[in-house]
Amino acid sequence: MKKENVLILHDIRSTQNVGAMFRTADAAGIDKIYLTGYTPAPIDRFGKKRGDIAKAALGAEETVSWESKKSLPSLLTKLKKEKYQIIAIEQAANSINYKKIKLQDKNAFIMGTEVTGIPKNILSKCDIVAEIPMKGKKESLNVSVACGIALFRIFNI
Repeated sequence: MKKENVLILHDIRSTQNVGAMFRTADAAGIDKIYLTGYTPAPIDRFGKKRGDIAKAALGAEETVSWESKKSLPSLLTKLKKEKYQIIAIEQAANSINYKKIKLQDKNAFIMGTEVTGIPKNILSKCDIVAEIPMKGKKESLNVSVACGIALFRIFNI
């Protein structure tokens, strides 16, 4: 049975990061992307294609299914009812090394805003908070880079 994997991009401001994560999601075999909060969609409110996202996505915005949802908490409630394991990629006191994640049949990965990450009230709703260890002096990676590293390692690609 094929595993179902979805990606949630929450409050991502940069269209370049959104486009890059569409491209990464396509390469990693993600089934669907949910755009929550103020994350921009590949199609604007007037129904026009966003060139800034398309430029970074290189067509992946047309090959990966996506849906915009304003409320992340209500999306998480829906996904939990559908038996998804909710995995936040974030640094937190209760995080585990991302290399130790055990996938289930349905998995939802959350990437959070570039500056402050995933809010604590959302982290508390997650089944797993997974962290990419940092060896240098910087505390974090660009969100689209972290997304690629996490998905490719977790999927053993």
